Amino acid sequence: MIKAIIIADSVSAHTGQRITTFELEYNRFIHSELMTHRQFSRNAASSRAIPIDKMIELVENNTAYPIHWGENQSGMQAKDEEVDITRAKEYWLQARNNAVYVAKCMRTLGLHKQIVNRILEPFQMMKTLVTATNFDNFFNLRCHKDAQPEIKHLADLMYQAMQESTPEVLRAYEWHTPYIKHKRTSDGELHYIADNMLIPVNAAIQISCSCAAQVSYRKNDTSIEKALAIYDKLVNSEPVHASAFEHCATPIDPSGENDEFEGITHWHSYRNKYTFYSGNFTNWVQYRQLIPNHDCKKYKEQQ
Repeated sequence: MIKAIIIADSVSAHTGQRITTFELEYNRFIHSELMTHRQFSRNAASSRAIPIDKMIELVENNTAYPIHWGENQSGMQAKDEEVDITRAKEYWLQARNNAVYVAKCMRTLGLHKQIVNRILEPFQMMKTLVTATNFDNFFNLRCHKDAQPEIKHLADLMYQAMQESTPEVLRAYEWHTPYIKHKRTSDGELHYIADNMLIPVNAAIQISCSCAAQVSYRKNDTSIEKALAIYDKLVNSEPVHASAFEHCATPIDPSGENDEFEGITHWHSYRNKYTFYSGNFTNWVQYRQLIPNHDCKKYKEQQ
């Protein structure tokens, strides 16, 4: 089943810019279409990370099917379902069973999951974490009647979820932290909560980043000890595995001294109004931009 759940939803008190984090589940065969949207930060379940037996179990128990069995015609869209849908589903299931059989045969050869799991990908459901400050172009393209039916359904669910969600108002230096609960006290101070305990903001960011990284394994351990261990591996690896650091962000206050804001990567002005950017985010500082060596400026050939 295709799903779209909002994990965190925030809006800047200074600019009104919204940032939203989704946990998505959709057919693996539309993943490449989602990946074309460059304004998205994303972490996704990985065929290289999930054990073969677990992947087979996932494919058998939650098979990805087309949601529209369109009849062959010229062009990219298949409008009508004037086919034997029952027989088509039987053929699809047969193909899945064949893929599972071949995957098991390849496993007996001792092949790695990064090879064997590729056989199963057409039948996988994909779990992906997506964070963005701009969704309008995505909705304009993917909610359209000519989009692939599966990604149109996903986009429709995401749009509906955003319409029904009320974002939390955050100020500069308060952090959008997916998977971490927030509580604002009567004095206006924002507190961060994990495992039913108040935690400092730095720990909240680290645990949130860890949970984003764990999407690669299709499971999530939010315990503080486990999360901090994963964060340490991410930030201290060579090279730094920085994609999971893209989901946390803090609002930019355009009226302030923005030379104080680390992480602003570029900006533009229009009629004396400034818009600031941090990586692919608008008017929010992305945590990744604060991590040393989060990207490579000049590649050196490895010996």
